[in-house]
Amino acid sequence: MRILVTGGAGFIGSNLVRHLLASGHSVLNLDKLTYAGNLRSLSDVADLPGYEFAHVDIVAIESVRQLFGRFRPEAVMHLAAESHVDRSIDGPRAFIETNVVGTMNMLEASLEYWRELESEQRERFRFLHVSTDEVYGSLGAKGYFTETTRYDPHSPYSASKAASDHLARAWHDTYGLPVLVTNCSNNYGPYQFPEKLIPVVILKCLRGEPIPVYGKGENVRDWLYVEDHCTALAAVLERGRIGETYNIGGNNERTNLDLVQTLCQILDRLRPCPTGDSHAAKITFVADRPGHDLRYAIDASRIKQELGWEPKQDHASGFEKTVRWYLDNESWWQSILSGDYKLERIGGTR
Repeated sequence: MRILVTGGAGFIGSNLVRHLLASGHSVLNLDKLTYAGNLRSLSDVADLPGYEFAHVDIVAIESVRQLFGRFRPEAVMHLAAESHVDRSIDGPRAFIETNVVGTMNMLEASLEYWRELESEQRERFRFLHVSTDEVYGSLGAKGYFTETTRYDPHSPYSASKAASDHLARAWHDTYGLPVLVTNCSNNYGPYQFPEKLIPVVILKCLRGEPIPVYGKGENVRDWLYVEDHCTALAAVLERGRIGETYNIGGNNERTNLDLVQTLCQILDRLRPCPTGDSHAAKITFVADRPGHDLRYAIDASRIKQELGWEPKQDHASGFEKTVRWYLDNESWWQSILSGDYKLERIGGTR
């Protein structure tokens, strides 16, 4: 299958591109290459005959249209997005432009292209919109997000993703575009930009610096290993029901403090502190993020029942694999830290 992937140089996108190529698909990776896009994450597949990269911003609709005409995709997997909550607090405009306007452009270009296809090709075409569980807002101590949970976004990021979800469904309901939507829990694993919680903790430990934990560390997230997420996205693209939404979760709830302590324990074993102290001694509680949702948890029963998917990594194996990857790939993250981003706090209260 010929698949156009937007945001393929990002964290989830680069892992997805690698998975699709390994599965025998041809991939056109469309990416703007913002701070979070890194072609070094795809250096091992850059020369494969089935892979192509296009440096394009999805806000530039004419450039997007040209790529559709040239590449002739059989499917679109739309991941391109501004995705960091803290950055959305400091600069929400970029999130509206990319996540809302950019998504509309992808839908418009896809619809124009789809309408011109022969009937058999039209039947096969799919547009998969990849989103987040943050659109649902915050859970209490009990319960889970399902595909019918009411939207209740609280940050500029989650509001922009909620808008893009509604646009994707509207293009299906109004125009008949064969759209699928997924909402996933927090991803982690190889090639994650080091402003997210797990790589921040790992790199702070390695540098012997204080480990920041928002508030009291009581916020709960369901952690999904990125390679498991990629297999779920492939399953939805290949076998999902058009017009449906599929929630993708890791069955791996942790408080932020528990997660940080787990990572410190792994590093105590794999890369002990020179002083002999536990890395956890560096945990420092900092002012909470504005509008910080208390708990996210995914009910992933639909995708399991309909498509036979469930995560392979559990709470122990996935975190261990991730820590080992960062230890083994220092050149990748050092190249990022040598640039503009220095693991500093962003999106704080003012």
